[in-house]
Amino acid sequence: MARVARKVKDKRLLLLIRRYLQSGLMQDGLESQRQEGTPQGGPLSPLLSNILLDDLDKELEHRGHAFCRYADDCNIYVASSKSGERVLKSITDFLQTKLKLKVNKDKSAVDRPSRRKFLGYSMTVNLKPLLKVAPDSWKRLKGNLKEVFRKGRGRNLGRLIQEELNPILRGWGNYFKLNQTKIAFEEADSWIRRRLRCVIWRQAKRFYARKKKLISRGLAEERACLSAGNGHGPWWNAGASHMNEAYPKKYFDSLGLVSLLDELRRIQLTT
Repeated sequence: MARVARKVKDKRLLLLIRRYLQSGLMQDGLESQRQEGTPQGGPLSPLLSNILLDDLDKELEHRGHAFCRYADDCNIYVASSKSGERVLKSITDFLQTKLKLKVNKDKSAVDRPSRRKFLGYSMTVNLKPLLKVAPDSWKRLKGNLKEVFRKGRGRNLGRLIQEELNPILRGWGNYFKLNQTKIAFEEADSWIRRRLRCVIWRQAKRFYARKKKLISRGLAEERACLSAGNGHGPWWNAGASHMNEAYPKKYFDSLGLVSLLDELRRIQLTT
């Protein structure tokens, strides 16, 4: 509050902010007093974090460091591991002694940029680094999509794509529009189409239903017969040549499936 009062002179606004900070916390239907901090995701949290950490920004600028900070997440870039260790120690001391903040040592480290992530992004190991999607971000997306596919086994494929998949894919693609490599997006598109082929295979539960579907999608009767009764599971068949030929990318395009790679190219062309 002392830092806010340096710039804000309106006592009514200061009182309103203090009441926000001192308001109770609702847990399991019971109100309890908050001892410190602000509710995560609340509108006041990012504002106050920037006010408090403005001193950190000025300190890093004064030292001439290259850095990037978003709320309480900060990456500082230096030339060597030895410099990194020195800066980590000195900045930790600055935060703890001057700003009275506790540094999360489990999440803090000195490492190469390609091994760290920041807001879901990481960097390549090129001589001139490129921004890329961090592996953890892709794993998190896969986890969310697996739940969607599980729920969609008995649903119309077009509705599953339009109502469930596309909103998630558009949001993810827009968030990672600064991505400068296409590998993660290509892998994601390939994995999503294979998952959808898996749903198609599961929906046709019997041999004759699968054979009929494959024939209707242009496969020869003999090949459709062999493929429908091969004895392998849905995931294997979803990646096999007969399902790729029967349900290529253009089939899913016709259903309106958002291609992350196409979306990335579209966004980058319009920005």
